[in-house]
Amino acid sequence: MTSTEADIQATLKQLGELRAAIGKAIVGQDAVVEQLLIGLLAGGHCLLEGVPGLGKTLLVRSLGQALALSFRRIQFTPDLMPSDILGTEILEEDHGTGKRHFKFQPGPVFTNLLLADELNRTPPKTQAALLEAMQEHTVSYAGITHALPEPFFVLATQNPLEQAGTYPLPEAQLDRFLLHIRVDYPSENEERDILMQTTGSGSSRVPMVMAGEAVLGLQKLVREVHISPDMLVWINRLVRASRPQSQTPGIGQWVKWGAGPRAGQALVLSAKARALIHGRFAVTEDDVRALAPPVLRHRLLLTFMAEAEQKSADDVVALLLAAVPYPR
Repeated sequence: MTSTEADIQATLKQLGELRAAIGKAIVGQDAVVEQLLIGLLAGGHCLLEGVPGLGKTLLVRSLGQALALSFRRIQFTPDLMPSDILGTEILEEDHGTGKRHFKFQPGPVFTNLLLADELNRTPPKTQAALLEAMQEHTVSYAGITHALPEPFFVLATQNPLEQAGTYPLPEAQLDRFLLHIRVDYPSENEERDILMQTTGSGSSRVPMVMAGEAVLGLQKLVREVHISPDMLVWINRLVRASRPQSQTPGIGQWVKWGAGPRAGQALVLSAKARALIHGRFAVTEDDVRALAPPVLRHRLLLTFMAEAEQKSADDVVALLLAAVPYPR
């Protein structure tokens, strides 16, 4: 590792303070918070799926407050245009000379944390405009390329209910997301705590824990986390086993299209980020097993037979983990 021991210990302390700060506004959802932090530290974007009212917007806003990052929210609708996200040119006049010129007016995508709410409710043209910015971290307009601020983190949500009037993201575009996170209902005790916290007069303000520049340092530190050659072999086998031509038992009947090389990259980086969050500097088997579902579930295209048998992508991931043992 190139970082000093003091830097590493300071980083671990900051990560603990960050999770505690978010906990002041978010009750429960520990797994969701951890996976969001993993996506942030790994330098990727996250797709959240959950019913309305589970605190997805509050979670992103709280993360931005704790990191002193700018935050913007876009409500995606069927009439939203790419210029509503990326920005547009406006005609300005120089009052001194009387000359007119076009000036680029940045859109809401020019931020650190962007909540793309109900991304599947906007047409493919607008979806593609956002996903291009996610991949390149730039916006090109009128032949000029504008760099997005760093770090740049997109949290997109899609509602599993009310599918009428939606434009589901194609598999090739879903692959751009590092993690697909499922947000479930809170437990009974957590829901009781939410009622107490949100209906009283107490304040749940999130304190600032670290500056935005520290996130870039954390992203560099994640790549220094050690991963053994055997672990890389296992991850590679898991991803390759998800493809129908792999002859893995059950995959040919349930999977029409498996995960690509980007899934392996996402699993390695996510496992490194999880190891760092848990205070370790080497990836373990538990890190990979914990992150295989959110990394792979949106990268698998299931067959009609799988849907008829009510098999989900998570069922396929469980089959892969059982069929591809860790090389010992």
